[in-house]
Amino acid sequence: MPQSDKDRHEIRQLVENWALWRDAGDWDRFATVWHPRDGWMSATWFQGSATDFIKASREGFENGVSILHFLGGHTADISGDRAIAQTKMTINQRAGIDDIEVDVVCTGRFYDFLARHQGHWTLVRRQPIYEKDRLDVVDPAASLTLDPDLLNRFPAGYRHLAYLQTKTGFTVKQGLPGLTGSAVERLYSEGKQWLTEA
Repeated sequence: MPQSDKDRHEIRQLVENWALWRDAGDWDRFATVWHPRDGWMSATWFQGSATDFIKASREGFENGVSILHFLGGHTADISGDRAIAQTKMTINQRAGIDDIEVDVVCTGRFYDFLARHQGHWTLVRRQPIYEKDRLDVVDPAASLTLDPDLLNRFPAGYRHLAYLQTKTGFTVKQGLPGLTGSAVERLYSEGKQWLTEA
């Protein structure tokens, strides 16, 4: 197998392990996907080091926070010991809003900055791209009225996810990358620079 194919296989496996081990609460193995010094996670509810993200994710998991991931198509651009990977994904969160249980599904991409460390690919930075989302009540007989001012405070790509997370006590970051716009264009530029500097 050509080295480029081996690299793409390893990167895809790393991306899949991230989702499987995080959602299963397998924290020791989840830690192995990250670069040991430089790992960084950005999300709606968290921006910080991989170490702190693991800790926050574990605390949420143990307290019943339900955030799950599903992966789709994948591509990777590789330059030496660096790579940019993009993976279609959904983020699924279940929680209560005003005592009504709801599901939010956000569709987007994981945009990953990767580096080879001691012979293995590791995740240096993960920045989700939030393309669109929706909110559904779990009980079809229940009804829920959303606060339009709170809902419209957030970008279209993740406004329902942000609404739910705000209602459950998270502080949600504004201005994250969506399908189009300056934030995602800046992210693409940073990705190109990452590969150029390899």
